[in-house]
Amino acid sequence: MLGGGRALLLQVAHPKVAAGVAQHSNYREAPWRRLYRTLDVTTRIVFGDQRTSMEAAAGLRRVHERVRGRDDAGERYDATDPELLLWVHSTLLDTSLLIYDRYVRRLNPAERALYYEQMRPVGEAYGIPRDRQPPDWPAFRDYFDRMLASELRVTATTREVADSLLRPELPLLARPAALPAVEAIRLVTVGTLPAALRDELGLSWGPLRERLLSASQGTIRRLLPLLPSLLRQFPAARRAA
Repeated sequence: MLGGGRALLLQVAHPKVAAGVAQHSNYREAPWRRLYRTLDVTTRIVFGDQRTSMEAAAGLRRVHERVRGRDDAGERYDATDPELLLWVHSTLLDTSLLIYDRYVRRLNPAERALYYEQMRPVGEAYGIPRDRQPPDWPAFRDYFDRMLASELRVTATTREVADSLLRPELPLLARPAALPAVEAIRLVTVGTLPAALRDELGLSWGPLRERLLSASQGTIRRLLPLLPSLLRQFPAARRAA
């Protein structure tokens, strides 16, 4: 969840994904709820027994079958398109590794390669054939870097999602308690975005905020082992353990 805002903003930086989100979801009212649903489905696919995993994957495909239309440039999109599914899957994969590196421990190259290989069946469950996925970790890095460099475009939807995520409307009575948490999530989301996307969205960043982000990483690394699994793991992961 800590990296969820980053993943969502990367997803909607793809114009066709952004169009699907804008035309077929209530992201303006509840962007974090949408993100939690995405992660909940993923954890049920990953950690569920065979029946739970297959049902979650089938439900996700049924939802995607209804999501189609045209983007802001008039180009057709279809949420069952393996290329679009691959980008969404990739944002979750890349963000998971980045957040783990920063807040738990840094993985070595062999561990990254193993994690990527173990996530390929998850991509298949989403509807991405194995032969449409990068074959290994180096190929995935090449794909992800190419997408960042040439395939993304900030749209009005991207900006609206960013505003909803980073400046959520809070009930008046809840603001004093919620504002510190909102600021912490904003710090992580903005600080971990690729610099080019952050600049295009006009999100301010500088040395002071970088130091605050580094301090938050050290604090969470020390506190994380002390937290009960109820706070550290999604329900499906706890059940699988």
